[in-house]
Amino acid sequence: MIIFLYSIAAAAVLIYIPFLVVGYARARTGYDTSAPRAMFDKLPPYAQRATWAHQNSFEAFMIFAAAALMAYVTSVNSSTAAVAAIAFVAARLLYSIFYIVNIPLLRSLMFAIGSLSSGTLIFLSIIQATR
Repeated sequence: MIIFLYSIAAAAVLIYIPFLVVGYARARTGYDTSAPRAMFDKLPPYAQRATWAHQNSFEAFMIFAAAALMAYVTSVNSSTAAVAAIAFVAARLLYSIFYIVNIPLLRSLMFAIGSLSSGTLIFLSIIQATR
């Protein structure tokens, strides 16, 4: 199913959505190109959270990309798998938003949905591969 490849591409783009917020805050704070990481403590709290959301997005993406590729390679063809792929992308978008605006409970819920989506794809891939 091509949805797996599209969802990987969308998830890759979503990694950089929080970084746009960081870039905005850096521009307002005064960006120091000689020490970009040293200015982290000078960023407002929303930009610090955006940095953490950006970093976490890389971690979540690696697992999801592997899971979606497993589903693609093993030819998983079910509505459950399609929903899991789409749910991951939606959850990760909302995860970043909830992280930046500081709503921890909803952020954690989106993290759980994203993780469950990746786990679902891995599970379905293993079932498909053993048939």
